Amino acid sequence: MTVRRTEAKRNTYRGKSGFAGSSARRALLTLRATVILSGGLVIGLATGILTYFAVHNVPDAVLAGIPACAAAIKFLDAVIAEGSS
Repeated sequence: MTVRRTEAKRNTYRGKSGFAGSSARRALLTLRATVILSGGLVIGLATGILTYFAVHNVPDAVLAGIPACAAAIKFLDAVIAEGSS
């Protein structure tokens, strides 16, 4: 039974961020997906707010904003090409 390691780890500086193993983690979303989703959410929110100002009814504003968000995400996905082909 070995209690100690035979070789001690050296404490070297490699751009430590304070989080263990943070350099090995990958991003949850790609930059492209983040831009598309953010744009869709902004467009859906703007549509909902403008609809609320027009009809003064929250359910109608929500029902206008959700499909606008989905359509904006689909549109931005088609417009922002994944790669040059």
